[in-house]
Amino acid sequence: MSEPVETTALTKRYGDLVAVDELDLTVRQGEVYGFLGPNGAGKTTTLRMLLGLIRPSSGSVRLYGVRGTAALAGVGALIEGPAFYPYLSGRDNLRVLARHAGAGTARVAEVLDVVDLTERGRDRYSTYSLGMKQRLGLAAALLKDPGLLILDEPTNGLDPAGMADIRATVRRLADEGRTVLLSSHLLGEVQQICDRVGMISRGSLVAELAVADLGTRGLRVVADPLTEARTLLTSLVGHGRVEVDGDALRVDVPADRAAALNAELVHSGLAVRELRPAEVDLEQRFLELTGGGSRAR
Repeated sequence: MSEPVETTALTKRYGDLVAVDELDLTVRQGEVYGFLGPNGAGKTTTLRMLLGLIRPSSGSVRLYGVRGTAALAGVGALIEGPAFYPYLSGRDNLRVLARHAGAGTARVAEVLDVVDLTERGRDRYSTYSLGMKQRLGLAAALLKDPGLLILDEPTNGLDPAGMADIRATVRRLADEGRTVLLSSHLLGEVQQICDRVGMISRGSLVAELAVADLGTRGLRVVADPLTEARTLLTSLVGHGRVEVDGDALRVDVPADRAAALNAELVHSGLAVRELRPAEVDLEQRFLELTGGGSRAR
């Protein structure tokens, strides 16, 4: 069976500007895939090409193995924020969209329930909070009961409670068997919700990794005096493998060397206050792989 999203050498040029550069991207069935990159990296341009809103300069897009607009039948999307009639209720807005999408009216009640807006469905859209508006946009994306959801910044501008609501909803949809491709600039949020992430810089995919594989890398050491600890550890493990990280040292060695290094530090009269595997988070990897540029948007 073909994967939900497959691009081959996908490219978009605007004159001399290459917005997306021969992008090969695969999103697997049932996963939440985070699409990250600095401002102007080509994320939104890529999502628009997937949805047929922008024509590629070259390369191809396949959704479930199908090219062209026929592939969009099984796709729901929320790109650059929802847009609804402010004077209509949330329910009536969805009814209008359902008629255009060919979805039954019964589906409106179902998607309102999915995003927990049933009790506010009769209220005007203009009275909704930002979080409710985002959830209604997600409900609209679900009207056709799609297997694939493409979401651009689904938690943008939300407070922590609203972010948690959207995160829980997206995770639940994936657990039910849907596939979700989302872009976000909130790296910690992506780390909580995604199975895999792809990092794009200057229109090219620079890395893909499973969030579960972030794990640990090296050792974190806090010892007094820190300067002497750094000198000693460098002599033990080699130059270039000990870095200052705030008030700690990051030592690029396997975790099983912790006991031996601790013994050497203590034997040299240094006070070791902390020595443990150093955790690597998504933000750190993102900055490393994209050259420390601005955060993803």
